[in-house]
Amino acid sequence: MDNDSVKTEATDVEAVCEEAYGRLVSAIEQGTQIKSTQRIRKAYEFAKASHGDQLRKDGSPYITHPLAAAVIVAEMGLDEESVIAAILHDVIEDTNVTHEDVARKFGEDVAGIVEGVTKLTKMRYTSKEEEQMENLRKMLLAMARDIRVVLIKMADRLHNMRTMEYQTAPKQLEKSRETMEIYAPIAHRLGMQKIKLELEDLSLLYLDPVGYHEIESALKEREQKNAGFMERTEKAIRRRLDEAGITCGVQSRTKDIYSIYRKMFGKSMEFDEIMDIYAFRVIVDDIAECYNVLGCIHELYKPVPGRFKDYIGTPKPNMYQSLHTTVIGSEGIPFEVQIRTWDMHRTAEYGIAAHWKYKEGIHSRGDEDKFAWIRNLLETQEDSDAQDFISNLKVDMFADEVFVFTPHGDVKSLPAGATPIDFAYSIHSAIGNRMTCAKVNGRIVPFSHVLQNGDVVEVITSNTSKGPSRDWLTIVKSSEARNKIRQWFKRERREENIITGKAAFEAEMRRQAVPLTILNDEKALARILERISVSALDDMYASIGYGGLSAQKTVNNIKDEMRLIERAAKRAGANPAWMSQNARQQKAVNGIIVEGIDNCLVKFSHCCMPVPGDDIVGFITRGYGVSIHRTDCKNYGLSAIREEDRDRWIRVYWAPGEDDLYQTAIAISAEDRDGLVMDIATVLSSLKIKVDALTARNQGGGQAAIYITVRVHDKSELAAAMTRIMNVRSVKEVKRQGA
Repeated sequence: MDNDSVKTEATDVEAVCEEAYGRLVSAIEQGTQIKSTQRIRKAYEFAKASHGDQLRKDGSPYITHPLAAAVIVAEMGLDEESVIAAILHDVIEDTNVTHEDVARKFGEDVAGIVEGVTKLTKMRYTSKEEEQMENLRKMLLAMARDIRVVLIKMADRLHNMRTMEYQTAPKQLEKSRETMEIYAPIAHRLGMQKIKLELEDLSLLYLDPVGYHEIESALKEREQKNAGFMERTEKAIRRRLDEAGITCGVQSRTKDIYSIYRKMFGKSMEFDEIMDIYAFRVIVDDIAECYNVLGCIHELYKPVPGRFKDYIGTPKPNMYQSLHTTVIGSEGIPFEVQIRTWDMHRTAEYGIAAHWKYKEGIHSRGDEDKFAWIRNLLETQEDSDAQDFISNLKVDMFADEVFVFTPHGDVKSLPAGATPIDFAYSIHSAIGNRMTCAKVNGRIVPFSHVLQNGDVVEVITSNTSKGPSRDWLTIVKSSEARNKIRQWFKRERREENIITGKAAFEAEMRRQAVPLTILNDEKALARILERISVSALDDMYASIGYGGLSAQKTVNNIKDEMRLIERAAKRAGANPAWMSQNARQQKAVNGIIVEGIDNCLVKFSHCCMPVPGDDIVGFITRGYGVSIHRTDCKNYGLSAIREEDRDRWIRVYWAPGEDDLYQTAIAISAEDRDGLVMDIATVLSSLKIKVDALTARNQGGGQAAIYITVRVHDKSELAAAMTRIMNVRSVKEVKRQGA
């Protein structure tokens, strides 16, 4: 390459960088109160020099990414330190720059934020729930300490999702799933509606491209069909409000794709059944004018009964405020109108970021009450296992809310489906623990009663109450109530918990055909206790007894640990005490080794049809040998409960090295359409999977059920086929027989 070419290339790179920096300056001028960009320019020069020749996947200079993240931060209206930290957010992670370097040049405040973002960047979301739980806790703790860390991480993730097309397909799926499960819910809980919606749409594009493009096409088709509708409606609204002397801004939009997707596939709605595809937003100066606008809209258009929500009088927990009403236009087309003030609008767009105040470079935390849910979540989840923590987090972050009132008129926000027990514990632990009955709208109701918006709930307590019932754990909806009940049992009933937990644990060990002798091996027991984070067997039993651990998950952990010990012992040429020497020397029948029994008749159950890779158990039948079942088979679960059947369940193993085909069956639920069966058969043919039988029938209401019997080598081959079938257009569910 000659010198002129080198100069031209360097000039082009410099031009790209300066153009990206120019976009940041524009965003700062329009969205923040920052007066000077001198320190920001210094940060840009420092970051650009630090990243050097690093490139992004699309071939652009790496510095363009932190600059783009900084633009998003500026659009949120954050302070100078936040913008600088966004520009520098990758320098500690990806270059030789240290915390001390950043602190020396830009101050300890900026260095602390950059280091916080770096720690979150290092998080790795895997299938291991314990690791994911710790990562989520780190995220929540960072939010509780300095919200700017998470706001910058949100900006970083949003720009990465905008440029996800340059990543490999596996990386696209991994990052999109992580974004949908973690980042979008946190954005929702922080009230960052604009960012949440974009994260969801971008994630859906890679998680279900067929569904995404199907809705996108339907929106374009409707837009063409109703050409000019939004423009005409917007003009009509403006004209009516002008007549009323109301100064306002009017915006129009179509509903975001993921919201439509959730309604279509989550609530089984047709596209044409969704009433708020079109939406208009009216923004005014004060609250009184919001209600005046509502009156004008209802004069102009006919309101749809039951479709009005007042989030101004009763704000959402994430600070969202607005009036929502759905009306029918003059052309017979339904649409939603949202009415709010400019302050409410800024909060709706950027949530907590719109409320964060800074004075003289030191941020004032006058909005700390907005973070009460974070502290509460961290406190109530201390005794939860990983899976419960993650599932409860998603409920607390993403569930729809129901708003109910105390007898004194105070508003309580609870997850949809909440009961009087949830209400009682939301007031105070002592109220829930002493509750004897509840009244809703003046009438006594059962504890399982589902609360509705606007209910007035009164809790009756007694000092002689014996405390909560274990049955309440299956009734409550909120993680707060569930954890407070568990804490009560943990504190008050240890001896009872040990007895109850031991019985449940031993029953589950028998159900899963795991030998109790594993507990006699001191080394194995120590590893098991460490894995489930308890120090003694009685602690494990007590935790199972009060609900902190589930017996099933505990036994699953034990089985995982046993496999690791068995592999290590096999490499060493030894056998742990609980392993049957006979089992390892026996001959396989139909690919199965039956512990302690040679040359017996083996058959695979038709109820669950296991294949290699499934956890299996054997049942000694009367006259027909041993029947092989999956451990998650419904018949195994029911039979294992019956005392007379428990001794007939025995341990069985898949023989290593077998490469036979095994028959199993899958059930498919789908929306009926022409060519559906052909598309599914084509998928199976392309995977070279042998089909023994295929039955399809119309379920009515435009639904179809398809049952397919196939032969596969193992569970992974079957899983791959099910995943491919799930991606076939109009398929809603694919599951195995017996699941």
